[in-house]
Amino acid sequence: MPKGFFSVPYPKNEPVLSYAPGTKERAALKKALADARAKVLDIPMYIGSEEVRTGNTKTITPPHDHKHVLAHFHEGDSSHVEQAINAALGAKAAWADLSWEHRAAIFLKAADLLAGPYRYAINAATMLGQSKSPYQAEIDSACELIDFLRFNVYFMTQIYQEQPESSPGVWNRSEYRPLEGFTFAVTPFNFTAIAGNLPTCMALMGNTVVWKPANTQVYAANVIMQVLKAAGLPDGVINLIYVDGPTAGDVVFNHPDFAGIHFTGSTKVFQNMWRTIGTNIHRYKTYPRIVGETGGKDFVMVHKSANPKEVAVALSRGAFEYQGQKCSAASRAYIPSNLWDEVKKYLVEDLKDFKMGGTEDFGNFINAVIDEKAFDSIAGYIEKAKQNPMNTIVAGGKVDKSKGYFVEPTVIETKDPSSVTMCEEIFGPVLTIYVYHAENFEDTLELVDRTSPYALTGSIISGDRYAIELATKKLSNAAGNFYINDKPTGAVVGQQPFGGARASGTNDKAGAKMNLMRWVSARSIKETFVPPVDYKYPFLDKE
Repeated sequence: MPKGFFSVPYPKNEPVLSYAPGTKERAALKKALADARAKVLDIPMYIGSEEVRTGNTKTITPPHDHKHVLAHFHEGDSSHVEQAINAALGAKAAWADLSWEHRAAIFLKAADLLAGPYRYAINAATMLGQSKSPYQAEIDSACELIDFLRFNVYFMTQIYQEQPESSPGVWNRSEYRPLEGFTFAVTPFNFTAIAGNLPTCMALMGNTVVWKPANTQVYAANVIMQVLKAAGLPDGVINLIYVDGPTAGDVVFNHPDFAGIHFTGSTKVFQNMWRTIGTNIHRYKTYPRIVGETGGKDFVMVHKSANPKEVAVALSRGAFEYQGQKCSAASRAYIPSNLWDEVKKYLVEDLKDFKMGGTEDFGNFINAVIDEKAFDSIAGYIEKAKQNPMNTIVAGGKVDKSKGYFVEPTVIETKDPSSVTMCEEIFGPVLTIYVYHAENFEDTLELVDRTSPYALTGSIISGDRYAIELATKKLSNAAGNFYINDKPTGAVVGQQPFGGARASGTNDKAGAKMNLMRWVSARSIKETFVPPVDYKYPFLDKE
C-alpha cells in the first residue's frame, strides 16, 4: 500500500463570529434556537454500535426556563458501564492499528463539520442546555472545540516526529503506542469544548474511551456524538454513557484494563478518584495515567499604578461572564486604596448596565446558573456574606428561581482577607474585593499566594513594569495561567495552554502537546545492522 510522511493542515484559531444585528450568523443561530425549542429530543447512550435506551429517563430543561422541556435522556446503571468498557476493549485493536493519518482525518473532518453545518446546532444546544450567551457559546462550543480538534492533530504529528539520535551501525526509533487498556473521560457542564476535548484527544492517540459527561451537559454532548459519527468515528472508539459518578467509578476503577482517566470537575471528587485508584493499584495491568483539572479561586491583583477603568472591565468580564461558572473566573480581587473609589464607580456602572435573562434574548449579558443545586449553594454564600459584619454588599445580592436559576452579579467588599468568600470556590457570579493600603503591595502579594489552596489562574494589572516583574516572580506557583493587564479568563488553544497545579489539578495543559503525551506509552526500538559475532572486546587483547 502507498506510504508517505504526511503533513497535516497547519492549524489556525477558528475566527469568532460576532452575532451582531443584521449578520447572517445571528439569523441562523436564532433559527437553530427556535428549532431546538420546538421539539423534545429522546437522547440515548451510545455504546459500541448501539443507541441504548433504558426507559429510565431524566428531563433536560433550560436553566433559565426550567418549566420548558428540551429533551429526555436515558440513564444507565453499572451494567451499561461494563457494556461500554467491553465495547471500548473490543474496538481497541482495530482502532490502535489504524494508520495515524486516518485517525487524524476523522477529527479534522469533525472540526470542519463543527465550523460549518453543525455550528449553530452546537451553539444552540449549549445556549439552551447550559444557559450561555451567544458569544460565550461561540467561543466555547464552536471555536474552542474546533481548535482542540485541529491543534491536537498537529500536536500528534509533532510527537510522532520526535525521534532519537542514532550511532553508526544502529537505527534508533521511538514509537508512541496508545495505552494498554481503556481510558475514562469525565467531563463537566460548563464547557462544551472540554466535554468534546477530553475523550477525543485520547482517542486521537489510538485509545478507546468510556465517556461520562455531567448530566447538565448531556444536551450538547449528544450533538458532539452526532458530529463524531458523521465524521466517521468507528463504533466503540468513544462510548457515551449517562451514569452517576459513584456507579461508574465503582466499575471503572475496579477493572484490570483501566489505563487512564481524563477528568475536569471538583477537587474533592478528583482526590477521591485518586485515592481509589491508589487503593486498587494492584488490580491493574499497568499504572493508570491520572490527568485532572479541578477547582480555582482565581485572583486579580491590582497595583497602585493601574488604570481604574481597565481594572473595572477586567473584573466585570472576568468575574461575571457565564455567571462566573468558569474554573478561571475572577472570584477574589485585591485593590489598592488609592484606586478603589474609582474602580468601584466604574464596576457598579457596568453591573447596573447588565441585562439578565434567557439566552434567546441576545441583549442579555447575564443568564442563569446551571441548576437548582448550584443556585442554592451560591445563594447560601451570598446570605452568609450579608450576615458577616466585616462585609459590605457593593452590588447585586438578589436571587430568584421562580422561572430560572437567576443570581444577580454580586460584589462584596470585605475587611477580612480570610473571609469565606475570599477563600472558598463558589462557582457563581460572586466577586469579593479586599482593599489594601496602596503601599503594601509586596505584603499583599504574599497574602494572595497563601490565601487559597488552588493555583489555576490569576492576573496582575499594573502600569509599573517593576511591579509586574515582582508579582510574576512572587506568584510563580499561585497560577498555572497568569495574565498581565488582563482578566484571568479566556485561554485560547495553541496560545495559552490551560491548567493549574496545587489543588487545581495536574497541570497537564489542555491545548498543548504535553497533554497528548499523557495518552501514549513510548517504546524505544534499537536495530543493529551488523551484529557482532565475537564476545571479546578490544581491551581484552594482549599487549
